[in-house]
Amino acid sequence: IAKQAEAERSRRAKIIDAEGELQAADKLREAAEIISREPQAIQLRYLGALSNIANENSTTIVFPLPIDFLHAISGRGGDRTE
Repeated sequence: IAKQAEAERSRRAKIIDAEGELQAADKLREAAEIISREPQAIQLRYLGALSNIANENSTTIVFPLPIDFLHAISGRGGDRTE
């Protein structure tokens, strides 16, 4: 009986985890839709991330760059027909 109870607790925990993942995926989809409509939103997100990093006394700062920009400076151009 103890093994059945443990299996049931494990099953419920997995369901709760899966529901959380589903909710997170839905929120990420909503955020992507908003950012795609408002190009300035991603810039504000970058600035917010940099502000958080600065407040954590971190010594590493990552600057995200568009992949097309990286292709342009590497001489490969921005097309994706590679």
